[in-house]
Amino acid sequence: MPAIRLRAYAKVNLRLEILGRRPDGYHELRTIFQTISLHDTLELAPLRGSRVEMSVEGNESLAGEPLEGNLVYRAIEAARRELGWRRGVRARLIKRIPVGRGLGGGSSDAAAALLGMMRLTRKEIPAARLIEIASSLGADVPFFLYGGTALGIGRGDEIYPLPDAPPKFVLVVSPQDIAVRTANAYKWLSAKPAGARRDELTKRSSIHKLWSFCALCWSARRAALANDFEAAVFPRHPRLRRIQRELLRHGAEEAALAGSGSAVFALFRSPAMARRAARKFPKDSVFICETLSREKFRRALMGRGNV
Repeated sequence: MPAIRLRAYAKVNLRLEILGRRPDGYHELRTIFQTISLHDTLELAPLRGSRVEMSVEGNESLAGEPLEGNLVYRAIEAARRELGWRRGVRARLIKRIPVGRGLGGGSSDAAAALLGMMRLTRKEIPAARLIEIASSLGADVPFFLYGGTALGIGRGDEIYPLPDAPPKFVLVVSPQDIAVRTANAYKWLSAKPAGARRDELTKRSSIHKLWSFCALCWSARRAALANDFEAAVFPRHPRLRRIQRELLRHGAEEAALAGSGSAVFALFRSPAMARRAARKFPKDSVFICETLSREKFRRALMGRGNV
């Protein structure tokens, strides 16, 4: 049985609203996800015996972590149990997406592992069960089963695919010296009165409200980037706000914090404009990429061609 190779794509949040804390302790989100062409690479191969072996390249901290804490390892084991696959698996993860920068790399790797295990074993997990497993691994993981442009509600794990957003070139700036833990970003958010928060949670169940939210993002066929985390993260890391302003000063249509940070991304009309802006950040990691449609995402993940 041959080995398989998959690309695990990063995401940005075109719009991200935090509505409040839920009774289960998680936060209620309303977000528009968008896949971009920046990606990790995952290779899976059958292995004699019953063990899962895994190597990580491109990130020393991940390479040194115990396997049990790695999302790819956990996804492979969950898929093996669900598929009844008793043979071993060798996994090789090549990291390019910066870790802990709000780009969803770990979640994307986990989703690629679930889909890759189905390709490797030539067996299927029913869609509803696959989403359930993905959600148990992490709130962002279900989105990476869809790709393209999608609405996320609940913890961000309830996904509704949307028409693909207009294609854009994207510049991601990842500061080397700033890291933001998601748990800290949530703590920094200003608390709202309990009554107002309950009202918002009630409103989010309205289909009209949800689609009005989606329309905000693509009125007049242009993005309307917004991220509630900026109000909490930028005061504690002012350089991130300066990066956003520099991107806008150098030709970006819009710029925003990626997820809970610390990467900042911007949309450009052309790759040449993105390259010129990238030269303004010589001390940071920069990635010039583009938004990825759902069809291209699916073809790449399911082995029907690469992007």
